[in-house]
Parts: sequence; structure tokens; C-alpha cells
Amino acid sequence: MFFQCFCAMTLFYCAHWQTYVSGTLRFGKIDVTEAQIIIMGIHVISGIFGASIWKSKIGGIEIWYVVACSTIVLGSMSLLQIFSVILAGGVGKNGSTVAGTSVLSPIIPFSLILVPAFIISQKSTEGVFEMNPSLYIVTFGMVAAKVTNRLVVAHMTKSELEYFDWGLLGPFMLFLNQYFNNFLPERIVLFGAAAWCTFDLIKYCSQVCVEICNHLNIELFKITPQLHGVQPSGAKEEHNNGASHVHNTSQQHRKQNRVSRRNNN
Repeated sequence: MFFQCFCAMTLFYCAHWQTYVSGTLRFGKIDVTEAQIIIMGIHVISGIFGASIWKSKIGGIEIWYVVACSTIVLGSMSLLQIFSVILAGGVGKNGSTVAGTSVLSPIIPFSLILVPAFIISQKSTEGVFEMNPSLYIVTFGMVAAKVTNRLVVAHMTKSELEYFDWGLLGPFMLFLNQYFNNFLPERIVLFGAAAWCTFDLIKYCSQVCVEICNHLNIELFKITPQLHGVQPSGAKEEHNNGASHVHNTSQQHRKQNRVSRRNNN
């Protein structure tokens, strides 16, 4: 589960890393989307038949080894294609990124997520990953999503990608707790880290949406309130136009009646 999910995160991040370097989002025949669909299928099968189904053997080989080898082969093919574009140089000055930075600079923020995630799971004395696999992956997935969103924004705005992110405080909490010999239960710290990472991601996404809407002068989840007893300006104009039309029509009828009476006399 750890291997599959973090492979998907890595492929997704590297796809946007390639875009940050080349300025163009490229799609392969077997790419990030297909990898995510396969991983979702694996989780659905595990949920229906149980995780023990992957221990079943076909021809003396466990199914899990087939899935893992397929993931490694397909993921390696995708990564080779991505890094061939990255290492070829960017569209910026002297082969730099769209922001004029080093083509290898985006590896630092993601490494600050991937490396601690592996080390913390291996060094845990309470089995924080084994006992809470979903929560553990969601916690680091939130940080990875935040960093990937920042990479997308950096590409769109052609700005430099900052290395440090406030979402990294969540994994840093787990690291410090292990450093001080589990001063607090790791499960509690993991819940706190998950809450912080989720809040930080929501805050960042909402801030980006608000800034875009303010720049484009559009409303975001807002409806202009209508005061009771006050008609909109458009309705007033229609009402006035209708009243004036009726008034003009009545005057024309009166004039015609007067003319007809004079002729009769």
C-alpha cells in the first residue's frame, strides 16, 4: 500500500515537474492517469476480497509480486520519459525552467516529503504506519498535494518554487516525536499532523481561488443579496416602460374618440 500510493504521488509530481521545465504538459500512452486508475482498482479489490487475496499464488508466484513488478516496470518507463525531457534542458535562459531556475530544483520539496515518510514508517517503535496505514498515507498525501499545487501555480505564474512549505510541519511533528523517544503516543501525533496538513491544504487552495477571482473580478460562491421590498433595477425599468406604454395607448384612444365625435357632429 505504501509502495503503490507513493509511486502514484511521485509520478504525478514528476509529470508537473516536467511541465515546469519544458513549459508543455505532455501525455504518454501509459501515464499518471492510468497508474492512478490501476492503484484505485487494487484498493477496490482489496476492499472487496480482503488484503489476503494478494497472497494467493498463480503458478507458484504470489499475485502481489506480479502487481509490484508491473508497477515498477510501467513506472520506470514513465519516469524515463519524464526525465529525458527534464535533463534535456528547459525553455528558460541557459536551459533553465520557465521561472529561470535550475531544472533539478523541484526535487527538493518532494524529497522533504518522500524521505521522511519512509524513514518515519521504518523507525516507528509503535508501528505507526502498520496500525494506521490509511491515515498515514492521507497525511503525507495532503502535503504532497500541497507541494504539487504549488508547483502547478509556479508553472502558470512562471515564478520560483519555494523549497519550504508550512505543510511540512506535520511530518516534522512525527519526526520530533520519534527523536525524543515518543514523548507522545505516535497515533495522537499522527492525528494532529493529519489535521494540520488538511487545514493547510484547504487554506492554500482557498487562498489561490480567492486571488484568481479578485484578479478576474468574478464571484466565488457568492450571490448578491436581494433586499426585501426593493425591486431590482431591471424590474423597475420594465415596470416603468410598461406603464408608459399603457399611458400612451390610452391617450391615443382618447384622441381617436374625440376626432370621431367631432366628425359625427
